Amino acid sequence: MIVSHRCQLKWKELDTMAIELPDARHLPDAVLKALRLRALHGCERGYSEGNVADLVGVVRETISRWWSAYVEGGLEAIPQDRTGRPRGSGRTLNDEQSLHIQSLINGHTPDEQGIGSPLWTRRAVRDLIRKEYGITMPIRTVGEYLKRWGYTPKKPRRKALHQDPEEVREWLENIYPAIEEFAKQEEGEILWCDEKGVGANDFPGRGYALVGQTPEMKVSSSPCRMNLISTISNEGEVRFMTYKETMTAALFLVFLARLIQMASRKIFLIVDRLPAHESDVIDAWLQGREDKIEMFYLPRRAPELNPVEYLNNDVKSVVNATKLPENERELRSNLQRLLHKLANLPAHIISYFENPFIQYAAGPM
Repeated sequence: MIVSHRCQLKWKELDTMAIELPDARHLPDAVLKALRLRALHGCERGYSEGNVADLVGVVRETISRWWSAYVEGGLEAIPQDRTGRPRGSGRTLNDEQSLHIQSLINGHTPDEQGIGSPLWTRRAVRDLIRKEYGITMPIRTVGEYLKRWGYTPKKPRRKALHQDPEEVREWLENIYPAIEEFAKQEEGEILWCDEKGVGANDFPGRGYALVGQTPEMKVSSSPCRMNLISTISNEGEVRFMTYKETMTAALFLVFLARLIQMASRKIFLIVDRLPAHESDVIDAWLQGREDKIEMFYLPRRAPELNPVEYLNNDVKSVVNATKLPENERELRSNLQRLLHKLANLPAHIISYFENPFIQYAAGPM
């Protein structure tokens, strides 16, 4: 068969492409039958068996078998069976072993299985397979198994080591629903409160650079810090105060006074158990102001249940995105500018409540 120089050039260009044909063994019978006919048609037109095999996506021996049968007995003689190793055969783990490993991953942490890893990574799963079945599997193969089982790598949620599950259950099932009911009956609003510290050199982003080079970021040689206390409501309202000092009961009282001064209805304030929040000074101040504000405590070591944590994540990611501040004044300005911007984005604030850990509190109050 004569092939033009131009066609040869095109074939050479196409050799560099990364098109992968599906395995013919996994194709439906009707599709496979059509491929057989096209392969035989190509052989009749004078194409080599190797070229036809490349185009169809089967091995050359299969084309040769089809063509020999066709030449000897016509279309009726073409073999209809599927050759090659059945799908799934030859795998290191059988179905029962695979299900067992998945059950251990789903129901246990690595340390519970004696595996030295805080998360189920490919290496941790490899060690689990070796522990259960004495099989040493390549890391890449472990990744293929995990993908086949439906696992994908994800950034983990953080959970405190000594969190009390019973305290969390009581909050979710009884305490918070009661707070919601109280707020509804008294036509009040629920506010979620937390503190966050920000440094002048805080910038968690990454920068591009050529291979083998590391991007540089100019940081302050004498960095400063600024603190933030903020509340958000279920309707997406943001209130905040910046401060330099450590949070104390006296400073917390300043913030509480500002909250009720700006409020048009009773506040049901939810806070964590920071010592400044639990101070006797705070308890004394709250007495006699029950018509304006009541305060409730989140479960211990359960920051994931507080939607303000997700505002804090925004602050940490974006506060110094435009420019690293050179002094305390610029840092405070960055912080206030960002919070004012977020205060004008109620839909974004409400989106925090879509997080699986916060959905229990979703809905306007």
